[in-house]
Amino acid sequence: MAAGGGADGLLSDLRPYVVTRPIYNEPNFQEDNESIPGPSRTLRERAQEACSCSKRRALQITKTFFPILEWLPKYRVKEWLLSDVISGVSTGLVATLQGLAYALLVAVPVGYGLYSAFFPILTYFFLGTSRHISVGPFPVVSLMVGSVVLSMAPDENFLMVDSNTTGLNKTIIDTGARDAERVLIASTITFLVGIMQLVLGALQIGFIVRYLADPLVGGFTTAAAFQVFVSQLKIVLNVSTKNYNGVLSIIYTLIEIFQNIGTTNIADFIAGLLTIVICMVVKEINDRFRHKIPVPIPIEVIVTIVAAGISYGVDLEKKYNAGIVKSIPSGFLPPEPPAVSMFGDMMASAFSIAIVAYAIAVSVGKVYATKYDYAIDGNQEFIAFGISNIFSGAFSCFVATTALSRTAVQESTGGKTQVAGIISAGIVLIAIVALGKLLEPLQKSVLAAVVIANLKGMFMQVLDVPRLWRESKADAMIWVFTCIASIILGLDLGLLAGLVFALLTVVLRVQFPSWGSLGNVPGTDIYKKVTRYKNVIEPEGVKIVRFSSPIFYANIDGLRSSVRASVGFDAVRVYNKRLKALRKIQKLIKKGKLKATKNGIISDSGTTNEAYEPDEDPEDPSELDIPTKEVEIQVDWNSDLPVKVNVPKVPLHSLIFDFGAVSFMDVVAVRAMKTIVKEFERIDVRVYIASHLDHVMRKLELCAFFDGIIQKEMFFLTVHDAVLHIQSQVMHRDIQDPIIEKISLMQESKEPIGFTETNQAEELDVQEEAMRRLAS
Repeated sequence: MAAGGGADGLLSDLRPYVVTRPIYNEPNFQEDNESIPGPSRTLRERAQEACSCSKRRALQITKTFFPILEWLPKYRVKEWLLSDVISGVSTGLVATLQGLAYALLVAVPVGYGLYSAFFPILTYFFLGTSRHISVGPFPVVSLMVGSVVLSMAPDENFLMVDSNTTGLNKTIIDTGARDAERVLIASTITFLVGIMQLVLGALQIGFIVRYLADPLVGGFTTAAAFQVFVSQLKIVLNVSTKNYNGVLSIIYTLIEIFQNIGTTNIADFIAGLLTIVICMVVKEINDRFRHKIPVPIPIEVIVTIVAAGISYGVDLEKKYNAGIVKSIPSGFLPPEPPAVSMFGDMMASAFSIAIVAYAIAVSVGKVYATKYDYAIDGNQEFIAFGISNIFSGAFSCFVATTALSRTAVQESTGGKTQVAGIISAGIVLIAIVALGKLLEPLQKSVLAAVVIANLKGMFMQVLDVPRLWRESKADAMIWVFTCIASIILGLDLGLLAGLVFALLTVVLRVQFPSWGSLGNVPGTDIYKKVTRYKNVIEPEGVKIVRFSSPIFYANIDGLRSSVRASVGFDAVRVYNKRLKALRKIQKLIKKGKLKATKNGIISDSGTTNEAYEPDEDPEDPSELDIPTKEVEIQVDWNSDLPVKVNVPKVPLHSLIFDFGAVSFMDVVAVRAMKTIVKEFERIDVRVYIASHLDHVMRKLELCAFFDGIIQKEMFFLTVHDAVLHIQSQVMHRDIQDPIIEKISLMQESKEPIGFTETNQAEELDVQEEAMRRLAS
């Protein structure tokens, strides 16, 4: 509807409407509206359809596995090529520097970071579905790989005795053997991660990332940023510490850093501090003036070149004992197979890394896919990153995903497709082949400072917590718990703990869902909570209960509690109290102290009415299990009884369950619901179910919910249908005196009242038949 002018547009939306239709319960609706049967195909037919292949389908499958065949033929060379070249060069410079820096997180020689910034792009170019993400190392994933590397190849495993010229033996670390072993471990876990991702993609399990909610990912990445910061802080200060792993490792590392802070190298500290300040200031300028600056200032590249020149000119290593890169291999290493024998030791960590790396890449990719209106295939992304990691693992790389800052550079500089990515790989290739030697004098503290400067975005996620607390306290608790757990327990265990906690909050919210009693907005078919609105009215003698959750074995007790709280009494207790009162009435009638007449049950004049003796003896549960007998007496249970038994009043004659928010029921729930219905039916409270979903009805049919007492006529399409039906039934109800003539005849003959034996082992449906005529 087009918007009207001012108040006229609002008034047009408030025009009343009238709908005339019959009152529909389930059978009536099915009679008037023929349902469409679902397709019934045999397993053989489904297998034939899945295995059939045509030329068109083969082409479609090929394009699914090789998305480049879909977008490359549509590439607009004149419009996009220049933008992709500029973007590729800018991204390549940043990728080169970040590859060197993130290698420090993996605890391998920095040159291997260049390989990790180059090889994954080659395969993703053909297999990936995102046009904008920049594939390569990411600090969080690199740190997770590094924790595995350090735990499996600590410095203590490579100690050796060095005999110097003075004849004194000195214990040193065999850095050559250590670095070779660490490179092998990093490449092996990369290979294993790739296998896992490929298998998950082939099994179409891309949905698994949905369980990593945004609050969970936010808390996890913030904790990872803190861990990255601490791991790089010791490099900026050039302070030596032990390599701690596992629970509280970050705390032990911080303690040792401050214990040894007196050994800080001033040259490294000043270079690192200046790099952090300059990079953060220029990045802020890039962010604030991104609409005016055509290309972001590549400050990391500029700072690195300047720092390498100063270190080389001043000779910081010899004069100030500064820690420098020293050696960057030129060219490529031949591919090597992974150490399969290590798979068992790194299986759990590899699975965590595989999921986190995939989640980060898909999350970033979906942001830009939404912005530029194209789709990301989650399962194909699993396959693309799986093959990329298998391929790059053979060339001594560590796990690849995408980096937020690097992807932002690729997109903001005009990148349109993965052509920009392949050009950035070309820039990294030039660095590997020709420029490696020029970066050997570079201080490691500068690289560590570049890593720290790129953590700003992840640290700023802390500001999301107050907003989350206002919007959803459960999500805020997930964020905080995951962050704290990841800091204390380590990233792998912290992620698992956060995931379990997040799922637990979902279970608790489903196990203890919201519920409430509904009332009618006068003159409408709208029903709202009576505790939320002043003008809603509950129909007389009718209670409407809404349960806003699926009903399953875990929340059955919650359903029972909500029903008891809504109606104000316990149906089982009412039933048992009525049985007890009937026993006393029957005994007093036998003694002649009570009489049943057409006006009700009265005491015999001239006799002491022992029926009014206090009912002080507590209710004996075992007494209630004694087989009862059907008592042919009609009693108005809401009037004053001639016995002192506290029978709760039942002000209802109908109970309606609003199942509009019940998305499914399990077998236990169906059985429990059947019991609840019969508990109310045997105290003459009719139960109706409204607004149910079709598949819930099918579940009830499959679980034998319906019988001679519970029938489909109690199901109504809407709550209002059920209310109108009840009101119609009340209007036409027979209002004659309920005392049947049989009672008078029995009293005249002075013979005992007849009973019908019931079996103790029978369930509620048998007992209900015995007691259904107790109340009027």
